[in-house]
Amino acid sequence: MSFPTPSENAARRSKYVRAALLGVAVLVAVPAAAHANAAPHANTVTKEIAAVHADTATATDPVVHKTIATDLQVPWGVAFLPRRETLASERNTARVLSVTPSGKVREVGVVPGVNAAGQGGLMGLAVSPSFARDRYVYAYLTGETDQRIVRMRYTGGRLGAPEPVLTGIPTGTSHLGGRIAFGPDGFLYVGTGDAGTPDSAQDRQSLGGKILRITADGAPAPGNPFPGSPVYSLGHRNVQGFGWDSRGRLWASEFGQATWDELNLITPGANYGWPVVEGQASTPGFVDPLWQWSPAEASPSGLAIADDVIYIAGLRGQRLWRIPLQGEGIGTPAAFLTGEYGRLRTVVRAPGGKLWLTTSNRDQLGTPRPGDDKILSVKP
Repeated sequence: MSFPTPSENAARRSKYVRAALLGVAVLVAVPAAAHANAAPHANTVTKEIAAVHADTATATDPVVHKTIATDLQVPWGVAFLPRRETLASERNTARVLSVTPSGKVREVGVVPGVNAAGQGGLMGLAVSPSFARDRYVYAYLTGETDQRIVRMRYTGGRLGAPEPVLTGIPTGTSHLGGRIAFGPDGFLYVGTGDAGTPDSAQDRQSLGGKILRITADGAPAPGNPFPGSPVYSLGHRNVQGFGWDSRGRLWASEFGQATWDELNLITPGANYGWPVVEGQASTPGFVDPLWQWSPAEASPSGLAIADDVIYIAGLRGQRLWRIPLQGEGIGTPAAFLTGEYGRLRTVVRAPGGKLWLTTSNRDQLGTPRPGDDKILSVKP
């Protein structure tokens, strides 16, 4: 894949600055209450809603029933293996750990070539759909000159040397994405960020600010919306989590800049607006989020779907969001565990139906508590 020259990037940057100014003008001219083109059930969390959905537990509310592991260093990716074994990545140490449901933790490898500066490091993990045959574990990492997807064979309780799968994802110190998962179609989905260069999100030749869809060997997946390209959707600032509902629809959580964080329903080839718009803007050519939060309420990271209910872990918001799916839209989000465990990074559905939830209090924005960081088991 070829990438634009600096002069071409400058021209694109100028174009999107002009577009962004036009988008601001549109936002000023159209009152927020008049979003005629907003997605179905598009909503904003308000103080009134937050008050109604306070953290008063009921029999059906998510509750932490067990601490799986403690004293970890920014656990980021969590991937389940056969035979009740789980792998977890540590962002800052580049370690991959084996974790059992009983809480036994064992280092199975340190991934070489990881640059843990800023928000980078060893992030998402995914297990090959053909793991029983090929033994591959995939990882998203930040290197010295780019971000990339690698895969390693897991045999004899140890990880082998990494093999590059996809290289050239833009790097920096922030807005780095990092989530990976194999979809129901067997292809690998990759959430990237703009790496501090906002116009890259609108540039289809850049891998930054996108959701990518690739084969297990790193090639653009068949049926992608742009022939010969791994790009599945564009216009993202910093994709942090995604998952699929019972209808096979892809949902993604995304960090906004300073105003709105987002929950998006992903359509192949769709443009989600960044950096021209942020949040619900009803701007032609861009897809609005179905929900938006202020960063103080969310900073939404990992996303899991269980029984057509979305769960999103909040970093700055320090809470677990539950969002029921209803028809073509969503019900009202409710927050749980607010402030009880600090920053929450990753939530995944475990075999058996419970959720595993990781804290992120040892990252550069957290305040560690005794035993941090942790992996928690949650009854949804």
